[in-house]
Amino acid sequence: MTTQTTNLDYAAPNWRRMTRHPAIMEYRRLYVLVAVINLATLVAGIRNGHWFDGQAFRLDAIADMALINLSLGILIRQQRVINALFWLATRIPVTWPLWIRWGAGKVFHFGGFHYGGTVAGTLWFAFLLYAMVADRLSGSLQISNVTLGLSGLMVTLMSLMIVTAMSRFRTRFHNAFEKIHRFVGWTVLALFWAQTVSISGDMGVALTGTPSFWMLCIITLSIASPWLTLKRVRVEIVKPSDHVVLARFNYGDTPFAGSSNAISHTPFGEYHSFANIPAPNEPGYRLAISRAGDWTGAFIENPPEKVWVKGITTSGVARIEDLFTKVVYVGTGSGIGPILPHLLKRKVPNRLIWSTRSPRKTYGDDLIDEIESHTEKPLIWDTDAQGKPDLSALALQAVRESGAEAVIVISNQKLTRKVVYDMESLGIPAYGAIWDS
Repeated sequence: MTTQTTNLDYAAPNWRRMTRHPAIMEYRRLYVLVAVINLATLVAGIRNGHWFDGQAFRLDAIADMALINLSLGILIRQQRVINALFWLATRIPVTWPLWIRWGAGKVFHFGGFHYGGTVAGTLWFAFLLYAMVADRLSGSLQISNVTLGLSGLMVTLMSLMIVTAMSRFRTRFHNAFEKIHRFVGWTVLALFWAQTVSISGDMGVALTGTPSFWMLCIITLSIASPWLTLKRVRVEIVKPSDHVVLARFNYGDTPFAGSSNAISHTPFGEYHSFANIPAPNEPGYRLAISRAGDWTGAFIENPPEKVWVKGITTSGVARIEDLFTKVVYVGTGSGIGPILPHLLKRKVPNRLIWSTRSPRKTYGDDLIDEIESHTEKPLIWDTDAQGKPDLSALALQAVRESGAEAVIVISNQKLTRKVVYDMESLGIPAYGAIWDS
């Protein structure tokens, strides 16, 4: 266990500190891209009369835009789509230029499409509602009260979902956000079906003859699929301290390194995702669950015998290690959970910097010995004995000493953004969770 650090000057050029600032990270660039494309489409449609034919609004064209955007926002979050995106991104060989691999590693910012698509889709639905009311008032088209009522309720509920998904509300009232997103989302989907049936009746069009019907089928299957694999499984708990437990599962699923699973005490309750820790040539996997709130605290104090697992194993940020010849992992506390499977797998050479309280006392000798035996020159920093380190300086030192191409950070939001920003300002690819959900 290393205890030495060196203060390093990692001042970066001003232009890099501007272009790599978290305020304009790839996630935000993607939802701005969606907004720009939608705005350009709206303006072009106004100029060429695509939305209004001189007598009535073209409700089908407006509805198509709403559906396209909502489909993008929903499907980009589908677990199989996420795994496919990570698979495609990591097909790039390490012989390709670093700047290409650097960009491909940002695949986990796909949430920008989710945010952009759902917001744009809601605005198009609001436009659709306005167009329906206008057509009805002008007498150009008979729109039923049922259709108008369903459309108005949908816009209201979708707006509620957007407001409660904003980071300030989501962070402070996460449980409320999760319930609203789930149950209101299901309600909107049901209303979507009812509205589609109602509009088809108003316009005298066969239900199965509309693009909306088939796209709704795909969206419904996408939303339902995680719940179709819902299962209750047995869990074995090892409790090295009152701060953390290691939960072991063996129900026939051995996930890949760089993935996560969502677990809950009840089938439709509060779900929490944790990084899977599979070990080579061993069935099943472990989860490292540390005390970080009421749910995890209760889990540690009263370990369950069984939990519910929802959905399929889903790719996470650390999976992008395959894009590089060598990486430096920077973790704090239970951030060792997402890192450990990559140390055990030994597919990509790595260096580890792990900062935590009393590591052996908190996580147990077995886990620390396992970590130290599976990585080159690990630096395990005891914050109780040594205080908090400068993780950016340590990461830069490790990159220079080892020749690593990238840094992957698993920590809290503030530290993650700081280390990623400091490294990328120096031209070193760096990655960490972006807390977009």
